[in-house]
Amino acid sequence: MANSTVNPLQGKHILLGLTGGVACYKSAELCRSLIKHGATVQVVMTNSATQFITPVTMQALSGNTVYTDQWDARIHNNMAHIELSRAADAILIAPCSTNFIAKLAQGFCDDLLSTLCVARPASVPLFIAPAMNVEMWQKPATQRNVATLREDGLGIFGPAPGEQACGEVGMGRMLEPEQLISELLAAFTPKTLQGKRVLITAGPTFEPIDPVRGITNLSSGKMGYAIAQAAFEAGATVELISGPTALDTPYGCQRYQVQTAQQMHDAVFAHLTNQDIFIAVAAVADWHVSNASDQKLKKNHAGDLPQLSFAQNPDILAEVAASKHAPFCVGFAAESENLIEYGAQKRLKKNVPLLVGNIAQNTLGQDQNELLLFDAQGHTALAPSDKTSLARQLITEIAARL
Repeated sequence: MANSTVNPLQGKHILLGLTGGVACYKSAELCRSLIKHGATVQVVMTNSATQFITPVTMQALSGNTVYTDQWDARIHNNMAHIELSRAADAILIAPCSTNFIAKLAQGFCDDLLSTLCVARPASVPLFIAPAMNVEMWQKPATQRNVATLREDGLGIFGPAPGEQACGEVGMGRMLEPEQLISELLAAFTPKTLQGKRVLITAGPTFEPIDPVRGITNLSSGKMGYAIAQAAFEAGATVELISGPTALDTPYGCQRYQVQTAQQMHDAVFAHLTNQDIFIAVAAVADWHVSNASDQKLKKNHAGDLPQLSFAQNPDILAEVAASKHAPFCVGFAAESENLIEYGAQKRLKKNVPLLVGNIAQNTLGQDQNELLLFDAQGHTALAPSDKTSLARQLITEIAARL
C-alpha cells in the first residue's frame, strides 16, 4: 500500500505527544491504530502524562523509545526538540490539556513537547485533540487560546460532548482513536473535493410484506459508507442517505436513515438542492409489495399461500440525472453476469457520465471488491482491493472528471 491514494497514512512518521489527562488511556489504542494504518509512531510525553500512563506502555506499543526530557542525552547532539521534530511528517498532541493549549497559544517552551512544537519546521503540521472537563473547555481563556491556535494554522480535532471521567457531562471529551485516525487520514488526503457537496445513497432497502416481514437484499452498505468517508477525507461536505445497516455513521458525514425505496427517493430529492455530486451506491429494490398487510400474515392448515402483488419502485438515479440542474451523477450496477455488456448499457440508459460496476455475488456483504468504471470512453478496471482503498481511488476518479 505505498500509494497514498490508497492509504494516506502509509509510511508517515507521526510524533504522538501526550499531556496530562485521563484520556491518555485512549492514546494507547491510537498508537496501535496508527501502526495498523502503516505509520510509524514516536511518542513524547510530558511529566504530567506519565502520571496517567507509563512510558513503558507507550514504548511497547510504538516500538520506539519514549522521550520525556528535553535534555535527554540519548539524542546524539542533546537537541531532542530539533531531532524529533525534523523526523516527523506530523505532530499530534492527544490528549492536549488546557494547560498545554495555553502553552502553545503563548509560545511557551518549558518542556520537551512544548519546545519541539515551537521548533518544528513550518512544513510539519501540528494537530491537537483537546481533552478536559466541560467547565475548563468553556472558560473564556481556553476559548481565546483555541481561537489563537486556529488562527495560527493548527488543526483542532474535537473535542466531543459526552460523559466525562469526573462524572460530569458536556463538551471536552477527547475524540475516540478511530475518529482521530479519520481526521489524520483527511489531513494527509489531497483536497480534490474541497468545497464540493456530495450526496450518497448506501445500503439495502427493505420493502414490507407485513409488519414483521419484507423483501430486501444482501447489501451491507460497506461500499457506500467507505465512499462517504473517502469523500469527507477529500474535503467534501457529505450527506449520506442509508437503508438499514449495522454500520456506524462515517466520521464527518451527516446521515439520514430510511427503509424503503420510496423513502430513499423522497430523502434524495429533499436534499438534492445545491449538491455538486450524487453517488447512487444503494442496492435499491426494483419492486415493492403493493398489497402489504397491516397485520402479520398467518399460515393456515390448508396450506394456502398469500397472494402478493408487486409495483415498480421509482428509478432514483435516472430521475436525479434527468432533473433540472442535475449534479454530476455516478451510478452503481451490481450484476451477476455479463458485467461489461450490462454496465455499458445501464450507463446509457440512466444517462449518467460515470457508472461503477461490480459482480454482486462477489461483493455483497464482503470487505473486498473489484470495480469497473464505465464512461463515454469505455471502461476501466480498478484492481481487487478492500472497499476503503477502492473508495479512495473512486473519489480520485470522480474528482478528475468534474
